[in-house]
Amino acid sequence: MCLMVKCALCVHLIYSDIVQRSREELKAIRETNPGLKPTLAIIQVCLCIGLNVMQICLPRQCTEEEVSDEILRLNEDSRVYGIFLHLPQSFLSKSVRNAIKPQKDVDGVSDLNVGRVVLGDQRDGFASPIAGAVLEMLARHGVYLFVYAFLLVGVEGPLKATLQFLLQNNGMMVQTCQWSSKHLQKQMFVAVVICQHVVRSSRRWIQEQQYQPWRLHPLKLQPLSPVPSDIEISRAQTPKPISQLAQEVGLLPEELEAYGNTKAKVHLSLLNRLQHQPNGKYVLVAGITPTPLGEGKSTVTIGLVQALSAHLKLNSFACLRQPSQGPTFGVKGGAAGGGYAQVIPMEEFNLHLTGDIHAITAANNLVAAAIDARILHEATQSDKALYSRLVPSVNGVRCFSPIQMARLQRLGINKSDPSDLTPEEVRAFVRLDLDPEKVTWQRVIDTNDRFLRKITVGQANTEKGNARQTQFDIAVASEIMAILALTDGLADMRARLGRMVVGSSRNGQPITADDLGVTGALAVLMKDAIKPTLMQTLEGTPVFVHAGPFANIAHGNSSVLADKLALKLVGEEGFVVTEAGFGADIGMEKFFNIKCRTSGLKPDVVVLVATVRALKMHGGGPNVTAGVPLPKEYISENLQLVADGCSNLKKQIQIAHLFGVPVVVALNAFKTDTQAEIDLVCRIAEASGASAAVQCHHWSRGGRGSVELAQAVKKVASQKNYFQFLYNLQDSVVEKIRTIAQKVYGADDIELSPEAQAKIDYYNQQGFGALPICMAKTHLSLSHMPEKKGVPTGFILPIRDIRASIGAGFIYPLVGTMSTMPGLPTRPCFYDIDLDPVTEEIKGLF
Repeated sequence: MCLMVKCALCVHLIYSDIVQRSREELKAIRETNPGLKPTLAIIQVCLCIGLNVMQICLPRQCTEEEVSDEILRLNEDSRVYGIFLHLPQSFLSKSVRNAIKPQKDVDGVSDLNVGRVVLGDQRDGFASPIAGAVLEMLARHGVYLFVYAFLLVGVEGPLKATLQFLLQNNGMMVQTCQWSSKHLQKQMFVAVVICQHVVRSSRRWIQEQQYQPWRLHPLKLQPLSPVPSDIEISRAQTPKPISQLAQEVGLLPEELEAYGNTKAKVHLSLLNRLQHQPNGKYVLVAGITPTPLGEGKSTVTIGLVQALSAHLKLNSFACLRQPSQGPTFGVKGGAAGGGYAQVIPMEEFNLHLTGDIHAITAANNLVAAAIDARILHEATQSDKALYSRLVPSVNGVRCFSPIQMARLQRLGINKSDPSDLTPEEVRAFVRLDLDPEKVTWQRVIDTNDRFLRKITVGQANTEKGNARQTQFDIAVASEIMAILALTDGLADMRARLGRMVVGSSRNGQPITADDLGVTGALAVLMKDAIKPTLMQTLEGTPVFVHAGPFANIAHGNSSVLADKLALKLVGEEGFVVTEAGFGADIGMEKFFNIKCRTSGLKPDVVVLVATVRALKMHGGGPNVTAGVPLPKEYISENLQLVADGCSNLKKQIQIAHLFGVPVVVALNAFKTDTQAEIDLVCRIAEASGASAAVQCHHWSRGGRGSVELAQAVKKVASQKNYFQFLYNLQDSVVEKIRTIAQKVYGADDIELSPEAQAKIDYYNQQGFGALPICMAKTHLSLSHMPEKKGVPTGFILPIRDIRASIGAGFIYPLVGTMSTMPGLPTRPCFYDIDLDPVTEEIKGLF
């Protein structure tokens, strides 16, 4: 009797000790992870009726497959940290036991966890809680000191193997025999130790969620000379499965949504998981004023990240815009980089990708359809008829939808019963009274189609004379694209979509997408597009492709979300390299003044891309014509033209310094460049304030050809900079435009058309005057005149019109004759694009 009392007391002490330790461990976990609620799932087959337990009770008639399906569901439930099978022996088959993820198998019944016990390695798994309780009791009694053999009675299955090997691993001899009995103390130990395992499982889960150093395996690159075409190079490399790349850079399987084997969407939940992880270094690639000869910003971006990751062994991510179909089939071609510095597969990158631009087109044109339909219905129906259709009776009940309730609140009508509205309130609710002449929303298409620059809609007899003039823009000029690039999450995106102003009423009030009632539908169309797409470079380093606003008619940068995700994934010592469209005067200025304001991120260094050939054109070199051999000035040494053209390079360096960010010049080398020309550019760049100037050969050599650039970027990025914005948001709209025109473009002043001045007055009246400015200007010159190369001076910048993207959060002046719908050239790229019907290979993309 004394022995039994002593054992019971020992059991109680062990029980109390385990409970107290588990409580303290769980408290510590919750202090650092307050939102965490570790959950234990118990799956039980009910053998009696009316069992009232907080468990997952499957019917007695369930099959083994149904039990396994429930286990697999719990495996993927991020709230569940432990699974315990309370099943009849007939259900505890090998397939059921092994269906549990080992890290959630708190009962230690899976073959992997039992095998870990056999091997004496339990660091990443669990032993049976019964076995653990038995061993702890024996240790408390000091049994190991005087007992050398054990007899296991009434123990079968995984528990038998676990106990046997645990004891043997402690130097004991073990024998077994058959016997069965019910022991209350054993069940108590089981419950306590299972809870202890759940706490440990949650701690392991937290550790897995934290940043992990990369285990990147670069792809081998064997450059050929002469360098083959871009598409031949792309096809010669076998990309890694996207799931492998994701695992290498620290993404979890549940954060990935595969689109085939070479690209995948990444879930935004990653931001929550790594919210405490410090950001890496933030690098912006910009360029001198573009020329028809090309500068290669995308190629430099890819070459730089290949050098950083594959050769310097530093975590690095490239963040690029998604190419528009317009230039891909027009004149510019794709945007995957080129030579041995490109994103692969390049045909997938340059065409539909994951359908984001199509989603934007669908959402944009849904708004356009809603506008014209609303104008028609308001023009042809009475208030009563409109009200009965907008708030219909369903099964004898009328109610407002949530978005209609929001409109009522904006109107100051605090009623929720449709029958309570007065006739005046009904009229205010149903009539947007959109002025057809003041509709600012355009339809879009992702094709360069100049004949859609002005169209007439509503000419059919069914539209009852409600025709009006409008136009199409290129899809990437849609405000929805700008919103996608600037948003920080689903809730923010939905709110921005709702704020989009589509026109004004006849009494001058702005009409929004919320007023049209279309916001929820837009969010649904965009719910997948908000996730960045993961791809890879030729050397197997990661790339995010997301959003694609043009730089001359929008803000010209990839998404804030892609940058934020990448900065967390690379870690504190890593690098994120993102590209701004066109010259530094356009893409870089908008990156700083618009994107950085929105994201709160601060860049560490600017990489400014130049070529000897482009500098020669800025120095006065002759014009070039597509399909005609280059003039001799571009293929022979001409130091004077280079020196004169460096005026543009110097100006772009000065623009970056306006924002307090250091500059590294990347001279994208061509085989026709001489060493004297290269040395001259580097000397002038450094004399003009660049922290370093480096020649790059990534096009012909891959990442190895940009190692010197990567080393320079690493060095300069570690230095302190003094980033600042160019203007204050509280400055007047006119002053903000003038600041950009004078300090960035070098204009003497600005000239506002009467229409532009009227728009400014209207936007100020509506409270939009404190938004940043997004200049819509030619990319071919620092001025508004495309033919003016180098650094034009003595000009007045004409502001023809001003529009507002209230949802995106900026005002954009139209400079000169800037068009928002490009046209096709005489010989578009599509002449060379074709499909092999046998191999299904695409030809002619570049």
